[in-house]
Amino acid sequence: MRIKKYSFLLLALLAISFKSFSQDTTQYIVANRKNSLAQQNKPYVILISADGFRYDFAKRYNAQNLLRLGSEGISTPYMMPSYPSVTFPNHYAIVSGLYPSHSGLVNNTYYDRARKDKYLMSNKAKVADSSWYGGAPLWVRAEQQNMLSASFYWVASEAAIQGVRPTYYYIYNEKIDMHNRIAAVVNWLKLPPSQRPHLITFYLPQVDHAAHLNGPESPEAEKEVHFVDSAVNELQKVVKTTRLKNVNFVFVSDHGMTKVDNKNPIGIPAAIDTSKFVISGDGILVELYAKNKGDIQATYNELKKEAKDYDVYLKSNVPARLHYGTADDWHNHIGDILLIPRAPKVFNLWNNKKINPGWHGYDPTVVPDMRASFTAWGPAFKKHLVVTPFENVSVFNLISEILGLKHTDKIDGTNQLANKVLIKKASKKK
Repeated sequence: MRIKKYSFLLLALLAISFKSFSQDTTQYIVANRKNSLAQQNKPYVILISADGFRYDFAKRYNAQNLLRLGSEGISTPYMMPSYPSVTFPNHYAIVSGLYPSHSGLVNNTYYDRARKDKYLMSNKAKVADSSWYGGAPLWVRAEQQNMLSASFYWVASEAAIQGVRPTYYYIYNEKIDMHNRIAAVVNWLKLPPSQRPHLITFYLPQVDHAAHLNGPESPEAEKEVHFVDSAVNELQKVVKTTRLKNVNFVFVSDHGMTKVDNKNPIGIPAAIDTSKFVISGDGILVELYAKNKGDIQATYNELKKEAKDYDVYLKSNVPARLHYGTADDWHNHIGDILLIPRAPKVFNLWNNKKINPGWHGYDPTVVPDMRASFTAWGPAFKKHLVVTPFENVSVFNLISEILGLKHTDKIDGTNQLANKVLIKKASKKK
């Protein structure tokens, strides 16, 4: 069996989530937009994501500010990410209310049969191409309803989905320091009411980077947890200087992180004939896309015989809890055969390249370390409330309720979380 070398090089780029592939520090502003008079009276939401901030990191590493803010507002033992528990699908699930299989963004990299092409999070042109994304993120809903939005990074915020980008946005890079990122948010909130964004997304990659490279229980990961804790505290303190009375904060992560057996990875199974399948995925989920449907069953049967330390599924028999099988594949983006390693095992797709000790992507119902964080505070929220765990797609409903955004199309999130944590009629407060 031979796998083309270039495939490994592409997949190697996925080892660390949401890496910097651009150094464009320009703030982009879509001209000639204004909040309607009705929207000017709505609350504000700052949605913060700390990539890879595992559900227990705040307590494990004594993130004092996040613990305090959570105790004053809303907290939960954990938030359940969607499968696969990786960066791009889960960031998009949070803002679209759709499972990855339903939005079409099924992995950080995946193959589109109709295009005969791959989506790669490392390819800036594809990341900015709206045709790869189904559904509508919160900022699209807001802008369509004459409410301005802003993004200091978020998955898909650079793409004109349904022809719409946030009014204010940046192309992802890691050159802008935290002080200037926070200053940009405050400057947005100091704009006149007609120009002021009511939805702001804010992304922090530091914990994910450190935990991948050094492991989730490393001093480096602990250091970045404290950095994020400090940055969030500084952000909420500086926002207070705007004297706006109805600013709400929602702090989330996309997934958790676990230590893997990177010394004894699983090799690519001999049963895979690369002339018959397109291979996509990473060390936690390998997907095979058949060039000829007649080759699927025989290869599946051989893989089942060969499998050790991993499970093999046809798309038609993937466990229903993953929402990743035939019935859920709304965009035909899921592979015909899926190989899923059993934690702490990972596949070696890099031909003996060094494998990082920290990984995510496993089924979060089986591997608790995949669970994500959630904390919220502000005038829209009840005080001192701990809620039972929930799926991340319901964050979409929560923010929609706060901002009074309407939607009629099918989503996977529910209003159960919003009904528990919001003060009644919070979205109508002035």
